[in-house]
Amino acid sequence: MKNSRLILIASLSLAAASAQAAKVSLLETGSTLLYPLFNLWVPVYTHLHPNVQITTQGTGSGTGIAEAISGVAQIGASDAYMSDAQIKQNPNIVNIPLAISAQNINYNIPGLNKIHLKLNGPVLAGIYGGQITRWNDPKIAKLNPGVKLPAHKIIPIHRTDGSGDTFIFSQYLSFSTPSWNNQVGYGTTISWPAVQGGLGAEGNPGMVQASQQNPYSVAYIGVSFTKQADQAGLGTAMIENRAGRFLLPSATTIGAAAAQLVNKTPVDERISLVFAPGASSYPIINYEYAIINKNQASPAVAQALRAFLTWALSRQGGNAPRFLNAVHFIALPTRIAQLSSKQIAEIH
Repeated sequence: MKNSRLILIASLSLAAASAQAAKVSLLETGSTLLYPLFNLWVPVYTHLHPNVQITTQGTGSGTGIAEAISGVAQIGASDAYMSDAQIKQNPNIVNIPLAISAQNINYNIPGLNKIHLKLNGPVLAGIYGGQITRWNDPKIAKLNPGVKLPAHKIIPIHRTDGSGDTFIFSQYLSFSTPSWNNQVGYGTTISWPAVQGGLGAEGNPGMVQASQQNPYSVAYIGVSFTKQADQAGLGTAMIENRAGRFLLPSATTIGAAAAQLVNKTPVDERISLVFAPGASSYPIINYEYAIINKNQASPAVAQALRAFLTWALSRQGGNAPRFLNAVHFIALPTRIAQLSSKQIAEIH
């Protein structure tokens, strides 16, 4: 009997040790636009899978890409896809869309924050380039007939960290305004023109705070921070699309833009969705990427990654409306989800 007890105790100890060893820790870091969605996903997923621990960090897309490449993070969250040069240097890294998001252009103009001013690429390029310096500039007034615009100086706010929001905003400026493309271009970090009174801020939370604290400012802020921007009393602009229509981001206008480029999305899924054709297309949208090294440290980590990302793509899991609606994202179209699933299957 004594031996039986000893065997039972030993078996239970081995089982406990095995269960402890089976626990897997994953680090997600990067995009502050994706950060609110991961913070909705992770508690639900880890409750269903208690052997998996997922830590989330909002550090900016540039950091997300860098730390996925270095191996510090298992999931690099990014609003930007990696460049051809980055992929050539890091052929084991894949860019996996998880959802579709968009960007607001917000402003803080006393007395005008409750209306939707109309802005376009050339005007925003002029503001961020230093050629348009006051809110009553004729180029802004022409887009907003009947609106009494103040003569106050404009305070343009940009991101100081490596940012996917900067990537898609500067793409919109580049694709809509040839002079911006020729002189500045786009990227997660760019050399911003020196503008008197312009400000820098870190992350989407920093952009909201800087906008709130600086009347007459303008900023680009990810749609997952719409609630915070509204609570800060900021205005939201209607943005001109390629067809010449001024639109706000919504499930309809984001979906219309994405639909234009679904069939043009390559198998590695690195493509810009900015300034898509179509009368109903909101012009600043993007795939939200998980940047992943296909070669993980262990089979257990690889399996945990595949399982979590597969759940994230599922309409019954992370792409369910209860998650995406909360951050103003939309689900991936079927073809894109299938492409993402194929890339997930390559993780080992």
